[in-house]
Amino acid sequence: MNRAVTITLVLGLAVSAAACTESRRARNDATFSDRPADITCWTYGVETFKGRSTGKVEYNDGGRIAFVDAANGRYTTVDGECRVVYAAPAK
Repeated sequence: MNRAVTITLVLGLAVSAAACTESRRARNDATFSDRPADITCWTYGVETFKGRSTGKVEYNDGGRIAFVDAANGRYTTVDGECRVVYAAPAK
């Protein structure tokens, strides 16, 4: 490979890496890992669920989330407005 092509490829990779924001890296890490998450859901302003998943939370197009509840080990689905906060990655 000639030197100009190599330099162009290296610069392109550097720009691509710099363009990836911290939030995008965190989103990708959560999307492609199986880390547990803290989950809180509300319906009409009333808290309807507060707990933790054992691993990844799945989402469907209708707004429902699905996960294995860490408290009882059961597959659980929840409808509503939910906040899902994934655990920090292991270092």
